Amino acid sequence: MAERAAATEHNEGRRVEMLDAAASLICERGFGDTRIADVAKRAGVSSALVIYYFGTRDRLLVDALRHSEESFYEAAEKMLAEVTSMRERLSLLIKWTVIPQADNEIPGAWGLWFDLWAQAFRHEEVKAGRVELDARWRRMIVDAVKSGEATDELGGRVDARMFALEFAALLDGLSIQVALEDPEVDSDVAYAIAMRFCERELDLPPAKRAQKKVRPKKG
Repeated sequence: MAERAAATEHNEGRRVEMLDAAASLICERGFGDTRIADVAKRAGVSSALVIYYFGTRDRLLVDALRHSEESFYEAAEKMLAEVTSMRERLSLLIKWTVIPQADNEIPGAWGLWFDLWAQAFRHEEVKAGRVELDARWRRMIVDAVKSGEATDELGGRVDARMFALEFAALLDGLSIQVALEDPEVDSDVAYAIAMRFCERELDLPPAKRAQKKVRPKKG
């Protein structure tokens, strides 16, 4: 089995280019139909170089999945740090999950998430990565809820951890319905369902007017 090159300060830029290429191809074609040669062509390098950096096809695709998720969380955490309202933070979390990437421009795509879940059944490293990434996602939800304590937005005592487990599961289910273009569950319906859940579970007053879609700042 080929050994991958060790990550260094000098090769990180090239590695990221190949990971980005692999991630975009997985979004377009799926995990199973993405090949080393396709990634090499998209990245403008040779297949031998891709193998040199990653060793095997599986390693490249697993790393690409995790790389894309890391990019998503880094962008999300940066934006959440600029928001003080608990309601707005929860609203952003919903929008990043149930509104198509073309609308919200947050790195990451549903195709990658779905392949991550599917491969977790068969690939121990993907399984471990999924656990780690889901835990990070739930921590973001917990932090959003706890921010409501400082702003007096919570209507009463809330088990933030249990809320995060329920809310994350709800968003996963809604994202699947939206991605599969369920005729009864589009992005607007999914957003409304998730916000009603937040209002009910956190004892929040209903919003006075419809929330506008928030587009992340680039750069």
